Amino acid sequence: MGRALIFDCDGVLVDSEVLSMGELMRLIRNRDLPISEREAYDLFLGTSTSHEISYLRERFGIDITEDLSALRDRLADRFRVDLLAIPGIEQALSRLGGPRAVASSSNPDRLRLSLGLTGLWDHFAPHVYSATMVKHGKPAPDLFLMAAERLGAAPEDCVVIEDSPAGIRAARAAGMRVVGFLGGAHARPARLAEKLAALEPNALVEHAADLPETLSRMG
Repeated sequence: MGRALIFDCDGVLVDSEVLSMGELMRLIRNRDLPISEREAYDLFLGTSTSHEISYLRERFGIDITEDLSALRDRLADRFRVDLLAIPGIEQALSRLGGPRAVASSSNPDRLRLSLGLTGLWDHFAPHVYSATMVKHGKPAPDLFLMAAERLGAAPEDCVVIEDSPAGIRAARAAGMRVVGFLGGAHARPARLAEKLAALEPNALVEHAADLPETLSRMG
C-alpha cells in the first residue's frame, strides 16, 4: 500500500491543549504544588493521564486520581463551549488521500467528544486509537505501531503528525517519519518551535493549510 498518515489529536486536530492546561494548572494550584505552567508543559504535554498520576505520586507523594475525575468533567464542559478544530485542518484533511488514523494519549471518550464536537470524527472513524489500548503510551512506540497494524501499513510507510516531544520520540521509536506541528494555540507558551526543532523531525509545519504540500514533498 502507499503512505499512511497517523495524526495526534490534541494540538494537531483540535485546539484543546490550552484548555486542558488551564484545568491542569487549576488542579496544581489547588494542591499547592510548586509547578509552573511552563514546567507543566515540559512534563505533561503529549503524555497520558497515567503518566501524570505516576509522576506526581513519585515526586510529591500524592494521589490525584480523584482530582482528575473532577478535572475530566470540567474539561468536558469547557470543550462543549470552547473547543474548536485547529484552523485549516478540516480543509487539509479533505485534500489528503490515503489511509489515516488518530493515535492519541487521550482516552476513548474524550476522543469521541473532541472529534465529534469539531466535526472531524468521520474523517478517521473507525481508525481512532487511544493510549489506553496499549501497554505503554508515548514516548513508547506501541500506540503508533498498533495504528499502523490496524491500517495495514508498514511502519516505514507511515508519516506521523505530532505536536509534542513525546509524540515525536514515539514516532521515531516506531520507525516512522514524523512532521512536527506548530499550529495549536499552545505552541508559543509551550515553546514548541524550539523543542520540536531540537528533535529533528522530517519537517516542521506552522499552519494546517501547509500540511498537504509538505506531505506531498515527503512522498
